[in-house]
Amino acid sequence: MRASLASSIAVACAAALALPVTLVAPATATARPAANALPPAQDELPGSTQSLPLRPLGASVRSFGDPGAAAREQGLGRRDVRPFSLVGVVWDDPAAELHGTVQVRTRATADGVWSAWQDVETHNEEHGADPESAEGAAGTLRGSTAPLWVGDSDGVEIRVRAEEGAPVGTAEGTTEGAAERAPEARTATAPLPAGLRLELVDPGEEPAAAPAPGTRAMAPPAVLTAAEAAASGVNSRPAPYGATVIPAAPRDDTVAAPVHETAAEPAAGEAAAAQTAAAPVREAAAKKPYIGPRPRIITRKGWGADEKIREKGFVYTKTIKAAFVHHSATGNNYTCGQVPSVLRGIYRYHVKSSGWRDFGYNFAVDKCGNIYEGRAGGVAKPVLGAHTLGFNTNSMGVAVLGTFTSSTPPAAAVTAVARLTAWKLGLHGIDPKGTQTLVSGGGNLYKKGRKVRFHTIAGHRDGFATECPGGRLYNKLGTARASSAKYQGR
Repeated sequence: MRASLASSIAVACAAALALPVTLVAPATATARPAANALPPAQDELPGSTQSLPLRPLGASVRSFGDPGAAAREQGLGRRDVRPFSLVGVVWDDPAAELHGTVQVRTRATADGVWSAWQDVETHNEEHGADPESAEGAAGTLRGSTAPLWVGDSDGVEIRVRAEEGAPVGTAEGTTEGAAERAPEARTATAPLPAGLRLELVDPGEEPAAAPAPGTRAMAPPAVLTAAEAAASGVNSRPAPYGATVIPAAPRDDTVAAPVHETAAEPAAGEAAAAQTAAAPVREAAAKKPYIGPRPRIITRKGWGADEKIREKGFVYTKTIKAAFVHHSATGNNYTCGQVPSVLRGIYRYHVKSSGWRDFGYNFAVDKCGNIYEGRAGGVAKPVLGAHTLGFNTNSMGVAVLGTFTSSTPPAAAVTAVARLTAWKLGLHGIDPKGTQTLVSGGGNLYKKGRKVRFHTIAGHRDGFATECPGGRLYNKLGTARASSAKYQGR
């Protein structure tokens, strides 16, 4: 699935990126300890992750010692654990595929009742950084399922079963965007990936309540940490330092604004790089006046992102030509009041469990239509994300929180996607109803270097063989494109 990566990456010796700020991700890295090498209480940061190795299931006198048992089924029986709210499964090799099913059941902290078995989306390699980017080639990466939000829980049981007749290899090359699989590729059961671990994520405490509408939320720069000031500073034109919300505006003047340099991070070049990244935005806006009104956006400060766990610095692409829409596959059992916790859980899972440099998506949208800043670097800037493997360059990723394979996305969420894309694509002179050409960075649908034409508002499945963003949400993208164009005044 990710052929260009080495087939085995040693997680215990994982390396972390020390990314200088440039228009494209650099290729240098410095070492840091692997997350799964730490004890269950991994650090002193808000929130925590319990990482539990899975074991072969169904052991008996006959099967004990059977080397094939671990390849067919692994898991853990019911057990007490420290409180957590989000679960996922990771494994050693990010290039390995998990062909099978992952199911968990959890015990609610409030009443001690065990849930029914819930499916965890395996989503092998379909999200993440492009293979040859610095982030994609980092030694921190692991294979991972989608995270599942289960709410406050203190007990867990899990089973992972290999799929019989699953593909054990793929043919090289594609035809008309569809991966060709050799006929013999489905004649055997692919073993489960090595190093399977259950990740139980506690998102930590809720951030301070957002200010009432019409008030200016500002924390003096002196009370912000270096990383917080850096993440806030790149949004300092539309909102003051420490703001929890970037207010809606009928007309956006971000493109004409200077980037405020911050003294927060040691890399003074960060501000200069952000300035450079904003230049194409200003040029496009001057040529194309179709910019939708800026929507209200809850900042990373607003949902409580711990800026110390991400990689320092910001990485930009050249422009934004297209928006890929996703569903988070975290389930629909959340309230809009819980979304800050859901986002902190996903963020910690992306960074601490999956080994990414930051939150994968550029933006998130909840079922109530609220829009959230995702990956750090500035909401108006072309931040390089890790959302659509092979097509992160010159694109943005928007995750609608929930699972929409068989559930219809709320109208408020679809409207929020339209409002967000009308503004962000408009900053780059892009028509939401048009098409754009992107160059593949490598994936299971398109070879590296292939030029592919997409709707400017596309679904994740358009660039990768995946169910994401779920059939029900994918079917709403036409509505989003039309609405987005209207918000731009087209």
